[in-house]
Amino acid sequence: MTPSFALALHGGAGTISPALMTPEKEQSYKAALHEALRRGYAVLAGGGAALDAVEQAVLSLEDHPLFNAGRGAVFTHEGHHEMDAAIMDGRNRAAGAVAGARLVQNPIRAARLVMEQTEHVLLAWPGADELAREHGLAMQSADYFFTQHRHDQLQEALQEGRMRLDHSQALPDGGGSEDPKKKMGTVGAVARDQHGHLAAATSTGGMTNKRYSRIGDSPIIGSGTFADNRTCAISCTGHGEFFLRAVVAHDISCLMEYKGLSLADACRIVVHDKLAPLGGEGGLVAVDAAGNVALPFNSEGMYRASQTSQGDAAPFVAIYKD
Repeated sequence: MTPSFALALHGGAGTISPALMTPEKEQSYKAALHEALRRGYAVLAGGGAALDAVEQAVLSLEDHPLFNAGRGAVFTHEGHHEMDAAIMDGRNRAAGAVAGARLVQNPIRAARLVMEQTEHVLLAWPGADELAREHGLAMQSADYFFTQHRHDQLQEALQEGRMRLDHSQALPDGGGSEDPKKKMGTVGAVARDQHGHLAAATSTGGMTNKRYSRIGDSPIIGSGTFADNRTCAISCTGHGEFFLRAVVAHDISCLMEYKGLSLADACRIVVHDKLAPLGGEGGLVAVDAAGNVALPFNSEGMYRASQTSQGDAAPFVAIYKD
């Protein structure tokens, strides 16, 4: 009998309200989630490592312009891109991360380079791009990361900022457009392989209109990304400042390790009872040492997908609450 394995992934939380989601757009998102799930799950089904599975899933999402990571990264206030990513191996808690990368095509690959080819855990720009270039990772010009949708989001955010400074004008009521404060997003994946090992990976373009080299929770081990074979693997998405303050990913692991809670109970406590009262909106994907999966969120929705080798092994893909 083949040992159990599982994969779960996300493409961001709370980024598009149901009122703005067209059937065509929803289908595009779900198709992209299906493809990322297929790529990662194929690694696990073939006996591959959890680390490789989460990397493949995140690569698929980084290459898709719909998601705020890699090619679809949002614009900073200055009009460029600053991308963050992290990866963690549950076998020995080895980890690598990059922050503020600008030209590497796939930040998750740069994060893995940090983990496997350096003695460090987190590298920031410009060193993150320098390491990627030295090791032959694909690099791109700024044009590669340009998408009209993300550019329009920046212009809207800039306009809102100008209107906030001009008290003679009323703020827009949001009719028909997304809330600029929610123009963020993340992609990530967690997995348990047939050997019982866990891994987590997260990648993001950050927040639209961010300034001063802002860094969120995604590349911070223990906040947005965490994996330990003894407990769980976690990848978070949402308003990073709150996930940083709540140390969300590690907190879930601690509740399991020190209190003996189940994955579902630990996730519920952290996402709904601890994070939400702080004002932290978002969610996460998680898998535990037994291959159980949890996909909790406290926002309107979360782009998410999962598949396990248990039961009928049918892929699950969803955006909004059931």
